[in-house]
Amino acid sequence: MSGSYWRQVQAEGLAVPTDRPLDDLTAELTRMLGDPDPGLRDGIAVPTLSEWISRGVYDDLLGGLGDGLATGLSTGLGGRADDTVFRRAQSALVLGRCIARDNQRPLVPGGKVLEWGDRLATWLLREQDLRAFVPGRGWARAVACGADALGTLARSPHLSSPELTVVLDVVADRVLEPVEEQFTHGELDLLAGATLEVLRRDVLPLGVVEPWVARVASAAGTLASYDDTDPYLVSGNAESFLRALYLQLSLAAYPPALRSDLLLVLVEALRATNAQFLRADYLRPVH
Repeated sequence: MSGSYWRQVQAEGLAVPTDRPLDDLTAELTRMLGDPDPGLRDGIAVPTLSEWISRGVYDDLLGGLGDGLATGLSTGLGGRADDTVFRRAQSALVLGRCIARDNQRPLVPGGKVLEWGDRLATWLLREQDLRAFVPGRGWARAVACGADALGTLARSPHLSSPELTVVLDVVADRVLEPVEEQFTHGELDLLAGATLEVLRRDVLPLGVVEPWVARVASAAGTLASYDDTDPYLVSGNAESFLRALYLQLSLAAYPPALRSDLLLVLVEALRATNAQFLRADYLRPVH
């Protein structure tokens, strides 16, 4: 159908049309998740699917919808600088909405949510197209969309200590993955937010989280080399992530139980990785 059809649906408050089967409407919206036109993709497909999921339109069909979105995570996976990234990124975002709906009320088996989580994690770590804003195409932000979905997954009652530990490891692996350009469009803030959702569950002890911080801090403390490798492509994302996590943990309205202890751990990590900026001679005021 044309964009005008869907704009009319939006004008009518996103009521589900009765002139076509829901299956056909859903198939079309799902295809639109990969449309290079941001007006169709971000302006119609994502908000419509998200709203219908939130309203319970898919409550009896949530498992099938989520499976279809999970399949979209593999569309063109491994490619770079092509339009397939939009289908993957937006599929992750809307799959997160499915998980959020199940978080509100149990609609699918726990094993299904864990399966979706596994597919999200596998995709996020294999994603090669890390572009944020694409001129003429709008937002891709695959890592940001994946982080948003991971944060929702961390709130799922189907995840216990082992699965939440895996979520933390996925976050660290994505932060530490070598990149050609640093993340600058909120990806690290959203990954820190996903981490905070894990910590809010209050099931992982400091004995698990502290070594995890140390792993990230080890990369953040990478010193300059004298070859052709930009050291900030190794350390920059890790350092920015630690700062984002410290900020969010400090200001969180609903902090985890281990906030005080973890803040001390983060302070020591940041002190070590920013030693060059904390020297007495560097900080001495100039008169």
